[in-house]
Amino acid sequence: MSSNLIVQKYGGTSLGSLEKIKGVAKRVKKSRDAGKDVLVVVSAMAGETDKLLAMAHELSDLPERRETDLLLSSGERISSALLSIALHGMGCPAVALTGRQMGLVTDNTHTRARIKEINASRAIEILKTNHVVVCAGFQGVNDMGDVTTLGRGGSDTSAVALAAALGADRCDIHTDVDGVYTCDPRIVAKACKLERITYEEMLEMASQGARVLQTRSVEMAMKKGVRLQVLSSFEDVSGTLVVDEDEIVEEAVVSGIAYSRDEAKITLQGVLDQPGVAAKIFGPLADGAINVDMIVQNVSVDSGRTDLTFTVTMDDLQRAVAALESKREDIGYRQLLSDANVAKVSVIGVGMRSHAGIAQSMFKALAEKGINIQVISTSEIKVSVLVAEEYTELALRTLHTAYGLDAV
Repeated sequence: MSSNLIVQKYGGTSLGSLEKIKGVAKRVKKSRDAGKDVLVVVSAMAGETDKLLAMAHELSDLPERRETDLLLSSGERISSALLSIALHGMGCPAVALTGRQMGLVTDNTHTRARIKEINASRAIEILKTNHVVVCAGFQGVNDMGDVTTLGRGGSDTSAVALAAALGADRCDIHTDVDGVYTCDPRIVAKACKLERITYEEMLEMASQGARVLQTRSVEMAMKKGVRLQVLSSFEDVSGTLVVDEDEIVEEAVVSGIAYSRDEAKITLQGVLDQPGVAAKIFGPLADGAINVDMIVQNVSVDSGRTDLTFTVTMDDLQRAVAALESKREDIGYRQLLSDANVAKVSVIGVGMRSHAGIAQSMFKALAEKGINIQVISTSEIKVSVLVAEEYTELALRTLHTAYGLDAV
C-alpha cells in the first residue's frame, strides 16, 4: 500500500451508543473524502466485554479460555458491522472484516495471543476499490482455526500491527481523551497534555497503568517504526505524537506519573532459602501464562528461610493462588498471603538516565505524606512503588507536584 493509508482505531467509549457510532462514521468519512485510504480498527462497545465476561463467570469460576475467546470476540464483530452499516448509510462504501477475514494469525495462547503474521491481501484489494475497511480488533485466529484474542486493550495492538503490515502513513488511536497527559487528569487537575512523548516513555507509562495505549501496541510501534498519534474521538483538537527520542528537542527529567489499581500482591512466607526455589515458584506461573511484575525477597524470621513477595494482575490473582497452592509441597512455603487492596505508582522520564536523586525525591515526598512503600522496582527511566490502594490519589498528586509537573 501507499503512504496515503491511515489506520484509525476507535475504543469502546467512542462506540458506546448508536449516536456515537454515527459520530465515528462521520470522522471516518471525512478522512476518506479528503482523499485518504482508511482502515478502521474497532473495539467492542463500552461495557460489552465486561458484560460477556461476567456471564461466563456466572456459569463457571474458571471458564475455559478457548470458549472465552470465542465469546469475547463477538463484541468487536458487532462494532465493526454496525460502523460499516453506518458508513453505508452516509454514502461511504465500507466492508467489515473479522480478525480471521483480515488474515491476522496468532499463536495458540488463548486470551493473550500474540500476532505471528498478517496476510492483508483481502484488505488491500478492498481498499483499491475505494472502500473503507472496518476491522474487528482484539482478535485473530490460530493455526488450528480457533478464534483467539490479544488481551485487554488488544485492539490497539491490532491497529499498530495492521499499520505496520500495510505500510500506513500513521496510526491514529482515537479515544475518550485528547492526548497523553502527565498524569490522569481525572485525579490530578493540574495535569498537562504532552505534545510529544518518546516510545520508551509511552511504553513505561502504558505498562505501569496508563490506559491511553496498550503496552504491546507501543512496543510493536517502536519496533516497526509506526508513527502513533493519540486523539480525541469527540473533539477536533491536537493530540499527542509518540515518536523516537531524537525527535524530542529537550528531554524532561520526569515526563509523567502513572498508576495501576489492577494489582494484587502475593507473599509466600517461610520459603526455603536455597538454589532453585525461585524456579519452583515462578515456573508454574509461567506455565499458566501468568505475568509477574514487582518482586522482592525479604529475610524471614525463620532461620534458613525467606519471604518472597511479588505482584500479578487482578485477573490473574485467583489463577496464581491456585497454581501455587497446587505446588505447595514441592515449593515448601509455610503460608501464602494475598492482598488485592494495593496500587502501583510510577515516576517515568527518559531524562532520569542523566539525573541522580529521582528515587530519593519520590521516597521523601511519599514519606512526608505518611504513605508507606510496600515494594519498589526500577528501570533506567522508571521508579515504581506499591502502596495501599487508599493512598493512590494522594500519592499521584503529591508526586506530580514534587516533580514540578503541575500546570501553571
